[in-house]
Amino acid sequence: MDFKIRKAGQHDIPFLWEMLYHSMYVPEGQPPFPKQIVNEPYIKKYLDQWGKVGDIGLVAEKSNKPVGAIWLRLFDEENKGFGYVDDTTPELGIAILEEERGQGIGSVLMKEIENHAKDFGYTKIALSVDPANPARQLYERFGYCHVGWCQTSWTMVKDLI
Repeated sequence: MDFKIRKAGQHDIPFLWEMLYHSMYVPEGQPPFPKQIVNEPYIKKYLDQWGKVGDIGLVAEKSNKPVGAIWLRLFDEENKGFGYVDDTTPELGIAILEEERGQGIGSVLMKEIENHAKDFGYTKIALSVDPANPARQLYERFGYCHVGWCQTSWTMVKDLI
């Protein structure tokens, strides 16, 4: 393993925003979203005012350079995320720089975030994924189950206990 995982700090916020952009699935052959999409209310809520109680983030680094991140945030009924299931289940976001994918970084990040979530007292994690997104296979491998739809994306949940 030529990378390390560490907790995300306030100095990582710009990188987390970059990863939020990279976390949005674009089907092959389609144009990428404009970078400004992260400023849309339905997207920016995933990182806006990062550091709230319950926010958990990890960064993967290679040669002291961030190459991927994973984060959890709680939402409520009035401010739902795409993978919202209830007020006590955080929603997961993850992205790896394209050139760093396929090296096991995502799997290690998934294991580590689950450990941090359990330590924090979370009993399950939710996420949203386009069913055509290859990342769906990673989530299924980690035991996430399809429990519903939000627009064109699956809502998936994993029990941690």
